[in-house]
Amino acid sequence: MNQGCRLLDTTFETHRHGRRLRVARLGTGRPLVLLHGYPDNLQVWCELAPRLADSFQTIAFDWPGMGQSDAWPGGATPFHMADRLVELLDSWNIKRAGIVAMDMGGQPALAFSALHPDRVSFLVVSNCLAFWNVPTSWEITLLRKFKWNQLILNSLPGAAFRRAEKTFLPQGFGLAPALRADLWNSFRQKEVRRFIVRMCAGYQGTLPRLRELYSDISCPTLVLWADGDKHFPTTHAERLHSAITGSELKIMKGAEHWMALHLAPEVAAEIDRYVRPLH
Repeated sequence: MNQGCRLLDTTFETHRHGRRLRVARLGTGRPLVLLHGYPDNLQVWCELAPRLADSFQTIAFDWPGMGQSDAWPGGATPFHMADRLVELLDSWNIKRAGIVAMDMGGQPALAFSALHPDRVSFLVVSNCLAFWNVPTSWEITLLRKFKWNQLILNSLPGAAFRRAEKTFLPQGFGLAPALRADLWNSFRQKEVRRFIVRMCAGYQGTLPRLRELYSDISCPTLVLWADGDKHFPTTHAERLHSAITGSELKIMKGAEHWMALHLAPEVAAEIDRYVRPLH
């Protein structure tokens, strides 16, 4: 079965040093920002974003250096990515936003929430490498080793992308051709894959420090996890829930890593259920 979502309408904004940023905006109301991981881009939200736009001004963007956005100067740790999020919110005149993040968007969201509590109205974090010493799949274990991720991402991008498709979605559930083309055309760019190599190294080196900040997260937080995630088992979710005081843990039954695609109605309903009493 092919995933049949309509791609998000996007525009390009110009930010510092003339760098282009691809952005999708939907809905009106309180701001909500969606943070993707890899090998995806903002279009991974094409099923979920329209549903969230019923209640929020929903903004998705390609991280600088990923998707179709130009790279920005500086490092590639979760802390650098969180700084870029601050800069983007400032440029959009958004003082406070809800954050929904998954995969390698999760770590910057956690850093941002801990370091800038006045900027976050709520946090929903899903399916990410939250702890450096909790087991992951063999693929993630391999990609956490610099020489291996450098070899695989630089030399075997097609194999890496196909493996993600196979392990991020339920068996028999394929990406729609237009969505697959957009994701692949981004990931196949050498500049994007070089940035991801740097990002993998930056994340790996700072995960212990990031863990120390979880107890500083004070905003309402929903740890929303796929029970069938093949890469980041629910142990990550349980430990993250324990580390963030007052957080709620929700394990999505029948969900895989890209649950924002294949279970978008259910994911949107959980986010709405959690957020609605907050306002």
